[in-house]
Amino acid sequence: MLALGVGAQAAGTLVVSAPALLIPYLHGHGTPLPVAGLLAAAPTFGMVLTLIAWGAVTDRYGERVVIAGGLVLTTLAVVGAWLSAGDPVLLGLAFLAAGMTSASTNAASGRVVVGWFPKERRGLAMGIRQMSQPLGVTLAAVTVPQLAEASGIRAALVLPVVLCAVLAVLCAVGIVDPPRPSRAGAPTEATVNPYRSSGFLWRVHAVSVLLVVPQFTLSTYGLVWLVGLGWSTGAAGLLVGAAQFVGAIGRIVVGAWSDRAGSRVRPLRTVAVSAAVVMGVLALVDVTHLAAAAVFLVLATSVTVADNGLAYTSVAEAAGPFWSGRALGAQNTGQFLAASAVGPGVGALVAGLGFAASFSIVGLLPLVALPLVPRRDRVLG
Repeated sequence: MLALGVGAQAAGTLVVSAPALLIPYLHGHGTPLPVAGLLAAAPTFGMVLTLIAWGAVTDRYGERVVIAGGLVLTTLAVVGAWLSAGDPVLLGLAFLAAGMTSASTNAASGRVVVGWFPKERRGLAMGIRQMSQPLGVTLAAVTVPQLAEASGIRAALVLPVVLCAVLAVLCAVGIVDPPRPSRAGAPTEATVNPYRSSGFLWRVHAVSVLLVVPQFTLSTYGLVWLVGLGWSTGAAGLLVGAAQFVGAIGRIVVGAWSDRAGSRVRPLRTVAVSAAVVMGVLALVDVTHLAAAAVFLVLATSVTVADNGLAYTSVAEAAGPFWSGRALGAQNTGQFLAASAVGPGVGALVAGLGFAASFSIVGLLPLVALPLVPRRDRVLG
């Protein structure tokens, strides 16, 4: 179940990440940077529109049908993007549709992990599951820029089509919905709306929205930053991919740390402070043109992705088995709403102020998030 959840989410992430990695190609062929950023943001905006709905469908019908069916629809949406490669408007609409359909894997694959693993192993299991996002970005980073530069947009979209189609079949055959307790025998606290009974989920959602901005700033513009420092597109893509892979390993480590600590929120507080520090360091690297830019980008990428598994597991545990689909959908909605603003927003910041100032501004957001992190965990399931 864990392997299929990771694969499904990685395929969805590959689809969502690919447009951002087309920015150098689009910009090099006459597309203004803010417009290219808008195209890159289209899939994440599409996810925002459907995440909660997919979560509600998961709560009602189960994980297997949502993951497998969503991947089928995602395959069709990427085929639409392949056919629309010559028209920016149609391409943007196809990217939007791909985001709307790929959102199915987010909440549902997380529920598979929460449902099949006990609390004392969930942090590690969710850390492995959360590897899927940086792994998907890694796969996109080492294929999409190079294929686009060599053969155009259509060549870069072949792998997402094939991977989504294959994973749709595997998930339809292999996923088994985890057992759920009977609503009739469950305590009242587990069945009532968790957003009305406590402010815990609201606070975690707010923290995640703020912490996702540094993460998507680096995944969206890390490649552009390196190219501006003199790197070739191919080498920069490989480094961005390597950074995402290191970040994937870091998520496992942080997840295991939270299991050992018996808390998700205490490590989350440490990650927030670290994210502010590494973004400040990147700003300094840009100003001073230090030769070790690659090392600092890998470090910053690893730190800024580390919070996702902690927050995701915390939301699922606090929402309980009857509300976790919708809660995880809300969690991702907030994150991707912020992420969809990163493309055009940070693009405008970079165009007007440069990378150093942009990194510094983004680095303030984790400090704003710090006092919002709950002091104690809340576990209903």
